[in-house]
Amino acid sequence: MKKIILLLLIITTLSCCNKDDDTSKNPVNQLPPATQIGANKVGCLLDGQVFLPGNQPLSTNCFYQLVNGEYYFALALRKSDDQNILIGIDIGTNAKQIFQGETYNLLEFTTNNASAAYIYGTFENFTNDVYTGELTITKLDPVNQIVSGTFWFDVEDTNGIIHQIREGRFDMQYTQ
Repeated sequence: MKKIILLLLIITTLSCCNKDDDTSKNPVNQLPPATQIGANKVGCLLDGQVFLPGNQPLSTNCFYQLVNGEYYFALALRKSDDQNILIGIDIGTNAKQIFQGETYNLLEFTTNNASAAYIYGTFENFTNDVYTGELTITKLDPVNQIVSGTFWFDVEDTNGIIHQIREGRFDMQYTQ
């Protein structure tokens, strides 16, 4: 009798489980994995929704260049929304060298700074002293031209709406 009650209890418990409750519905789990192999993957959450680059040409771009003695890093991801309006996320440095294991404050777009931008249509809105974020370089391999890292930032758009970019991750082969 105890075995039958135990069996019924197990069956009842298992029948209460919802197959749709798996972790794949969590937006963070839908982002590319945080690898460091030059997989050319990038993604983030934009206002809580998964934001991945589109399938069109130039939907991602990454470079790290030495120009006139100064270093410039840029990571861009783009896609079009349902109304064919361009949406983009840009992260970069302006005359600032990056190093593996370092974290950079994303501030205003000026010389010797790291900054980020949210693009919607023709409007580009940058981080600043009020709306900031961070860029962390987890891998920088100049021999194989691989840069990997994480990012997050807030930015205010031209309509006064604050956009939150979170859980950003990238693993890119960069051009020089």
